[in-house]
Amino acid sequence: MTFRDHLHIAYAHLRARKRQTILTALGVAVGSAMLITTIAVAGGMSRNVVNKIIDIAPHVIVSADRVEPLVPDNLIGFKEGVLGFVEKNITVADKETIKNYSDVVERIRPVREVEIVSPYVTSNLIARNRSRFISCVAKGVIPEKEASIASLEKKLIEPDALAELSYTPNGILVGNLLAEELNASYHSRLVLVSKSGEEFPVTIVGRFSTGFNAKDRQEAYINLPLAQRIEGVAANSVTAIGLKTTDVSKAGKVAERIEQLTGYQTESWDETNKNVIDFYNRNGTITLVLVGFVFIVAGLGVSSVMTTVVLQKVKDIAIMRSMGVQRRSITGIFMMEGFIIGVLGVSFGSPLGHFICRFIRSIRFEANTAGVLQSDRIHLLETPEAYIIVVVFGIIISVVSSLGPARRAAGYVPVKILRGQMGT
Repeated sequence: MTFRDHLHIAYAHLRARKRQTILTALGVAVGSAMLITTIAVAGGMSRNVVNKIIDIAPHVIVSADRVEPLVPDNLIGFKEGVLGFVEKNITVADKETIKNYSDVVERIRPVREVEIVSPYVTSNLIARNRSRFISCVAKGVIPEKEASIASLEKKLIEPDALAELSYTPNGILVGNLLAEELNASYHSRLVLVSKSGEEFPVTIVGRFSTGFNAKDRQEAYINLPLAQRIEGVAANSVTAIGLKTTDVSKAGKVAERIEQLTGYQTESWDETNKNVIDFYNRNGTITLVLVGFVFIVAGLGVSSVMTTVVLQKVKDIAIMRSMGVQRRSITGIFMMEGFIIGVLGVSFGSPLGHFICRFIRSIRFEANTAGVLQSDRIHLLETPEAYIIVVVFGIIISVVSSLGPARRAAGYVPVKILRGQMGT
């Protein structure tokens, strides 16, 4: 028998049981639609997180830790067989810094992939507004340089806040959630308390909202000289240097090259935020696996329908076998029925999945601050690859589910069936 014969007979069997065929194909369609939607949601969540991280953080960070630690200047004796000792105690509380950071910046400049260089100093502080005390991290920056790295212009609540920060020595730019917890607003006066208990009065020159709740609740920007004074570091020292690259996908390679040029440990954005990215990818994978079981249920439905069809077509199978139709042809006919059901299911399920994605994308809700990200919508990412995977997977599940009943049909002995004996 030819492929066309298999297809004709399989179609005739399914047409004779239209309602059951449609319901079975509908099960495959629902599985396809749910899997497409789940892939889109999982991909959209991961892409949204990555985009926000890229948008608010440096692509590469040069830290103050050296690849090979320097020998202390006060070490006496440094050769084999000679013991060394220090003349005075080393203060472990001193903050690790990149000394003479301008020299490090000059070593970075020849790297063509580096677009912007922004040195900064971080300080763990207590922000006080009257009777309210909130711990925060103040990042001392050069406003015009940091603005390009963190894309602050797009996230400012007060549009001219960056310009005001640049000409206000004691200005501070705070996250909107931090301002809410401090019950502070534009031009409110705050006091920053360092770990040594020293107080530094500052004025809020603006607020920002990045969508990352942790950042908006805990971080603030101040001028670099003020941060250096708070931390007690020299004017030519910083705690780290942030870089923005021309191609974010090459940040890892750029980090390796800069580490070799400067001798300081360097991390790309994906290394720094690996835990956050892995968390969302892992959650997406788990959800995908769970929803994938919908296809397994649909496959069981296909298997059940095919078993019923085989039982109803026992005499037809016996007649066909007695006329010389080979077992593999019988198997091929019933597997062709599974293939047709799978094609019908994914043909309807794929457009349905796209429609569900469009509907979900149009939903808007009130943004909240309970999670990691603040958003007023569910982000989705539809890709042609996802549709291809779902279509192929749906058809394979349907064909594989029909394999058992097909082999059972091919195993019937024609003589016993015609005698009324349902043996094999």
